[in-house]
Amino acid sequence: MAKKELTEKEIAECIPDIWMPLTLEQREFLAQNFTVQKFKKNETIYCEGETPMHLMCLLSGKVKIYKEGVGGRSQIIRVMKDKEYFAYRAYFAEENFVTAAAAFEPCTICLIPMPAIMKLLAENNELAMFFIRQLSIDLGISDERTVNLTQKHIRGRLAESLLFLKDTYGVEEDGFTLSIYLSREDLANLSNMTTSNAIRTLSNFATEKLIAIDGRKIKIIEEDKLRKISKIG
Repeated sequence: MAKKELTEKEIAECIPDIWMPLTLEQREFLAQNFTVQKFKKNETIYCEGETPMHLMCLLSGKVKIYKEGVGGRSQIIRVMKDKEYFAYRAYFAEENFVTAAAAFEPCTICLIPMPAIMKLLAENNELAMFFIRQLSIDLGISDERTVNLTQKHIRGRLAESLLFLKDTYGVEEDGFTLSIYLSREDLANLSNMTTSNAIRTLSNFATEKLIAIDGRKIKIIEEDKLRKISKIG
C-alpha cells in the first residue's frame, strides 16, 4: 500500500467537509496528520475485531462494509462512495471494529489518526456537529435497511438492492447499466439471501424484462416496476 503526501490544496479538495470549518492553525495541523493509501481490488482495509486507528475517507473506488454471519456467510452492511467517511464510529464508542471493510475495486483512501480528529473536535464545534450529523444519517439508513432486509420477501430485497446500487453509484453512459459490477455472491450478501436465490431472482427479473444481464453487468430496463416490487416487498 503506497503512501503519498499531499499539499494543503489537495487535502482541501479531498475532504472539503472537514477542511472548511477549520482555522488556519487547525488546517496546518491536519496537513501534518494526513496520508493517502491505495488498496487493490478485494484487498481488506480493516478486519472485524481490530482496534480502530484512523478516520477514513474514500477518495476514489468502491468499498463494502460487511460482517461475517452464521456459517461463514457475509452480510454487506453498506457500500461507500466517493468522499464518504467511515471507520470512526467504533473509536467514538471505545470498542473494536464490529465490521470489516474491503475494496470492491482499486481504491484510494485518506487516513487521519483518530487522536488528531479528537483534538480537532475538541477545538471546533462546527466540525463536531458535522460528525454528529453523519452518524445520525448513517443510523437512519441502517435502521431502514434493517427493516427492509428482515421484512421484505426475496424479490423485494433484490429489487431494493439494485435500486440502492443505482442511487449510490449511478449508471454508465447508456443511462441504464449500473456503474458497479458485483459478483452474485456480493449481490446476495447485500440483499440478505443465498447466492442461489440471488441468481434465480435475477434470472426471473431478466425473463420479465425488468433488467438485462451481461456477465456482472446489470442494466435496469424497468426502473418504475422495480421500485414497485421494492415498495410492496
